[in-house]
Amino acid sequence: MANHKSALKRIRSNEAKRLRNKYQHKTTRNAVRKLRAIEDKKEAEGMFSTVVSMLDKLAKNNIIHKNKAANLKSKLAKHVAAL
Repeated sequence: MANHKSALKRIRSNEAKRLRNKYQHKTTRNAVRKLRAIEDKKEAEGMFSTVVSMLDKLAKNNIIHKNKAANLKSKLAKHVAAL
């Protein structure tokens, strides 16, 4: 176990970041699931921009890969357009 002051702080900050990333990732996954379940086009179009923004933020912070975010956005756009 590390016992340098900076190492202990790094352990604390890593845990805080891990929990934040986990929360954001799970929230985004739930939003994607909700968007896929929506049948109303108007409502889906309104939610689509929010979900795309969430995906972009996750990709920007390296929580998910940028290509995965692009693939999800593409599939969701096709889903919304098909409603």
